[in-house]
Amino acid sequence: MQSMASFTRTTQLALLLAIFALTGCATQKTLYAWNDYSPQVYQYLKEGGGSADGQVLALEKGIEQASAQNAKLPPGYYAHLGLLYLNTGHSDQAIAAWNREKELFPESAQYIDYLMNNMKKNGS
Repeated sequence: MQSMASFTRTTQLALLLAIFALTGCATQKTLYAWNDYSPQVYQYLKEGGGSADGQVLALEKGIEQASAQNAKLPPGYYAHLGLLYLNTGHSDQAIAAWNREKELFPESAQYIDYLMNNMKKNGS
């Protein structure tokens, strides 16, 4: 009786270890290509913005990388890029980036429209 219980426990343990080994070896593909997005947003928010031109270049590079990998960019990527474009005086590019954000993530339309309306009010 005891050896049967021991055999069952050993089998369960072996099965559990096999599951851990298989899941540990599997590579998870993320839903979005985050690239350098999070550090750029962190820099923008935490360090007083830093160089907007440098952040624009980093995010544009991320777009190229995602395109080459046929990957999707995360929500907010184009919205943030639009803000950076606006801060660097490129309002046409800001509007294009914000429209791209709305196209990819329709749920962002209200916020993007708010940004566009504020831009128009401020004459940017």
